[in-house]
Amino acid sequence: MAISPPIDQVAALPAQDSWFTAARRFCLGRPLGAIGAAVIVVMFVVAVLAPLISPYDPVVNDFAGMLAAPSRAHWLGTDAFGRDVLSRLIYGSRTALLVGFGASVLGATLGAVLGVASAYFGGRVDLYLQRLMDIFLSFPLIILALALVAILGNSIPNLILAIMIPMIPRAALVIRSSALAIREMPYVDAARAAGFRHGRIIMRHMLPNVMAPYLIMLTAFLGQAVLLESSLSFLGLGVQEPIPAWGLMLRGAAVEFAETAPWMAIFPGLAISLSVFAFNLFGDSLRDALDPRLRTQ
Repeated sequence: MAISPPIDQVAALPAQDSWFTAARRFCLGRPLGAIGAAVIVVMFVVAVLAPLISPYDPVVNDFAGMLAAPSRAHWLGTDAFGRDVLSRLIYGSRTALLVGFGASVLGATLGAVLGVASAYFGGRVDLYLQRLMDIFLSFPLIILALALVAILGNSIPNLILAIMIPMIPRAALVIRSSALAIREMPYVDAARAAGFRHGRIIMRHMLPNVMAPYLIMLTAFLGQAVLLESSLSFLGLGVQEPIPAWGLMLRGAAVEFAETAPWMAIFPGLAISLSVFAFNLFGDSLRDALDPRLRTQ
């Protein structure tokens, strides 16, 4: 149960900005973050409208048009099976966003719940949870993801799970540091005194107050998840043929095609780089906007 501010301080509380005003201030104050957000929005639009804007079916082979150079018929050329590279890039954005957002949202959310619970209960609960998180943190993210996907098998749900699990302890560690301060706030003590259950205090009074670090971690995880999905698919442990995926397209651009069909590697590589760069730009700007220690306006 949150405590209301004194009457003489109510008038001093700032008015809440509308979403449009906040977005406008964000774009004007952090143009690089706005560019990253624009690229992310374009990716979403392309992924949603893929059946409408894709010039060809991304999984249909055309053996008469294998390794065709970029032309008016195929703007970005074709691959070794005659499939249109542009169409596979468009549909590949769906795979990247599905895996990226699925793994990031689940990993950051579960990590936030564990971090808040660890900070709230303290004592042995905090000790045991943090030691468990330390065990997971001792493994590099890519190594743990590789091991998990090798055990679970090749499928998109398993790929999301394999990328999600290494993100949980990283989110839990960051969220716990913020929740430790929130645990000592008067409204949390008031909620305990009112007899509220632990679950209600955590869900309604602590989790909403760690949304800023949660959003920062979420945007940071998005770029990592897209890059991990591409890396695992490139190694043959992620998305499998004929599902369009950017990492899988790079895997198909083998060494023997480096000179004869360089577009098979150039365009998927640019798509991966641009998406990861956009998520990082937006995440850094969002961190600057939400962290009061970094605010310049």
